[in-house]
Amino acid sequence: MISFNYETDFKLLDEPKISSWISTIIKNENCKEDEINYVFCNDDYLHKLNVEFLQHDTLTDIISFDYSIGKTLQGDIFISVERVVDNAKDFKVEFETELRRVIIHGILHYCGYKDKTDDDAKLMRGKENEALSVLKSML
Repeated sequence: MISFNYETDFKLLDEPKISSWISTIIKNENCKEDEINYVFCNDDYLHKLNVEFLQHDTLTDIISFDYSIGKTLQGDIFISVERVVDNAKDFKVEFETELRRVIIHGILHYCGYKDKTDDDAKLMRGKENEALSVLKSML
């Protein structure tokens, strides 16, 4: 079950479509969906989590807490809407495109993809692009 929670004024306009898309990507990765909670928040909220739980005193767009067991995916994904807005401007893409990329990025981590090395980051970006193509075909 995928749920969307809000700690800011932002709200997804198409929760059912996004939820269906996420479920499709999970199935495509041969994984099973359990409880996945998205929390949309601001920079301050996410920064506090980053310092408290990861000891990183930096701003970030996403933090995911993975409670998956094997291929059964579960966890909490926190997304700073402010960071996504800024990143969309920096990368010269639409806000919705960047938001969807970040949304699926957390799921891909749960599926086992990493992004710390250049090769891993390249694979992750490819998987994000594949997932975004799947969403386009669903709309």
